[in-house]
Amino acid sequence: MQIELKHIHKRFGPVHANNDISVTFAEGRIIGILGENGAGKSTLMKILSGFQPADSGQILINGATVDYHGPLAAIAHGVGMLQQDPLDIGAFTVLENFIYGGGQGIGLKRKVAMQTLQDLTERFGFQLDPDTPIEQLTIAQRQQLEIIRLLALGVKTLILDEPTTGISAEQKDILFNALIELAHNQQMTVLLVSHKLEDVITLCDEVIVLRAGRLVGGMEMPSGDTAKDSAVIAQTKAQLVKLMFGEALAPYQRERVPLGDVVFELDNVTLRGKRLSIENFSLSVRAGEVIGLAGLDGSGQGLMMRGCVGLERLYSGRIRLNGADMTGKPYRQFLQRGVVFGAAGRLEEGLIAGLTLTEHIALVADNQPLVDWKAMADLIKARITTYNIRGRPDDRIEQLSGGNQQRVLMALLPPEPVLLVLEQPTRGLDVESARWIWEQLLARRAGGTAIIFSSAELDELVAYSDRILVFYAGQVYEVSDVEQTTIDELGNLIGGSFAEHTAQQDVAS
Repeated sequence: MQIELKHIHKRFGPVHANNDISVTFAEGRIIGILGENGAGKSTLMKILSGFQPADSGQILINGATVDYHGPLAAIAHGVGMLQQDPLDIGAFTVLENFIYGGGQGIGLKRKVAMQTLQDLTERFGFQLDPDTPIEQLTIAQRQQLEIIRLLALGVKTLILDEPTTGISAEQKDILFNALIELAHNQQMTVLLVSHKLEDVITLCDEVIVLRAGRLVGGMEMPSGDTAKDSAVIAQTKAQLVKLMFGEALAPYQRERVPLGDVVFELDNVTLRGKRLSIENFSLSVRAGEVIGLAGLDGSGQGLMMRGCVGLERLYSGRIRLNGADMTGKPYRQFLQRGVVFGAAGRLEEGLIAGLTLTEHIALVADNQPLVDWKAMADLIKARITTYNIRGRPDDRIEQLSGGNQQRVLMALLPPEPVLLVLEQPTRGLDVESARWIWEQLLARRAGGTAIIFSSAELDELVAYSDRILVFYAGQVYEVSDVEQTTIDELGNLIGGSFAEHTAQQDVAS
């Protein structure tokens, strides 16, 4: 079916998130939706999928104006959206989630739902056991379940928001093959919101670009053999970056920084989580060192990072910070000694929904029981300017884009931390916002701060890490010669290629 958006406007306070956007999405096409963080692309897709109402404008489906309120009404008109975090219930099984989200279409009989589920999983090569609890699935499998649930409900226009974040190369291939089948063979419309230019170039037939709430352009993507030509890919990427930001970005130049003394140690540590264990693991981190953690979601890197900061109790072993034994200490004491943990879930663990930007900064900037709000106002303005936060002091934190939320988190960091432990610090950010985040982190590094970070972006790990630790099913392998390691080699390691031979558990510098 053909989708038309005409003169869509949406405001959030003074921010004109969508400013007079008109665009047509043809059936049988995969269309990329690009733009920097805060450009308005997610807002536009939420309007199309019924999650948010437009202030004004029209949505037309096959030439007829539709006026729906809510995602279920949008699905009834054939438009469904796969959110970045799939909408499922962790305690339910795959089949129960399939039935629960099925409405009258597939929720009538368990036997019918089971057959529909099996037919769709086989058709697309998905690996889903109907009896497996959702909490045991990978991100990729949860996406697969949500896709087939939407298809069973009759969706003809499928919107995906950052679907390749946190999934392996093999899982991405399965996803892309399914999307190509849906668009090119079944004449569906597939809309892909992404900040990964390589994914967009590889998968999409065309791209539209938003900037500061406006539609600024679009272009066809290379196809056939030209889509594999490295020169064509580089040229296309440069054109897309210029559309997104108005100018080309200078290439990142890796800078060597002399490392200091050991500031953090894990000594023969064992951690036991619900699904896996890390046994007898040792690590030494030096001042100014950046250590990247690679691995599929749930491979052990999150367990290790939380163990580093007192959020996960050690089964055995010791933790030392600047020589002091921190074993068994709570996170509050780590924080007092200069260790800061940044969780991947910004609103779930890093920030407080409902509080304003001013209130967040006041919480960390003033230890007095009574806040001097006049002095605080000047500090807030300075932080907003320094960290280029696109928001007002009285904006609630959940009203900001993901990129601006990440900038707020940077503004909340202490001036000279000893160690930063960061889960996916650039998750969901466009290339310019991610570059800016790393400029701030590397400035801290130059002052002697050590950094441990995890990422699903292999190029980010290779670009910024002095060492990379690859996690697979609780086993750990060290990549020390990062500059000589290719993205493909790192991808193979993440898939567990090292596990057949050896898992290096003693990773001391």
